[in-house]
Amino acid sequence: MLKQFEESAAYIKSKTSINPSIGIILGTGLGGLVKEIKIIDEIPYEDIPNFPVSTVESHSGKLIFGELGGKFVVAMQGRFHFYEGYSLQQVTFPVRVMKLLGVERLFVSNASGGVNPDFEVGEIMIMDDHINLFPGNPLIGKNFDALGPRFPDMSDAYDEKMIALALNIAKEKNIRVAVGCYAGLTGPTLETPSEYKYVRAIGADAVGMSTVPEVIVARHMDIPCFAISIITDLGVPGKIKKVSVQDVIEVASRQEPKMTEIMKELIARI
Repeated sequence: MLKQFEESAAYIKSKTSINPSIGIILGTGLGGLVKEIKIIDEIPYEDIPNFPVSTVESHSGKLIFGELGGKFVVAMQGRFHFYEGYSLQQVTFPVRVMKLLGVERLFVSNASGGVNPDFEVGEIMIMDDHINLFPGNPLIGKNFDALGPRFPDMSDAYDEKMIALALNIAKEKNIRVAVGCYAGLTGPTLETPSEYKYVRAIGADAVGMSTVPEVIVARHMDIPCFAISIITDLGVPGKIKKVSVQDVIEVASRQEPKMTEIMKELIARI
């Protein structure tokens, strides 16, 4: 696959003069950050050799190149998920390509279900750890020694300095945020009440269907990561309600401007 990474990166470089130092992956209902980017180039996924194509509602499917917070960025407007039928290697393919484009830091957003009883719907959670509950790992198989080690350390999956800076920014702007651990599951079903209890019992504060594979691959390549999650529904006993994708998108979209404000300022200050 290394040749495929290189082919994709070469095509992208032929279509833009931007050399991004920041990579951004936007989650469900959280594409509004793109409005803050001074867009220079856009490349549809279907035009990029070897790239998967997003099939999920609210994930539009293109790479955005431009300037944000004084930095050149590449943003994925639409991400890939294991539940779409892609392998974990395909899900994380764009992160590999970002590395070859020169990306030095990765910013990720997602919508998730809260299992911490202190959380409310709309809570903004900065991730400081994760639990991989996917049935596999994107690093299984041949290791790409040129990109990272066979056995990467994951004790610092989420960059402590960026977390601390983000907390300061949130305080300055009077935005309520929490810090917590995210459990990554396959989906596409939302969790049963007993599954929510299980996820909470093993130490998670929120649960979702993304982010973990991308961060694993980024850390394999020694890219520092920052991730932020919007709690769109609750998996707490007594507070569990039936939820649709539209419900998730509505809550995420409502809180998205606050998340965008934190991310934009964080990118500007690093």
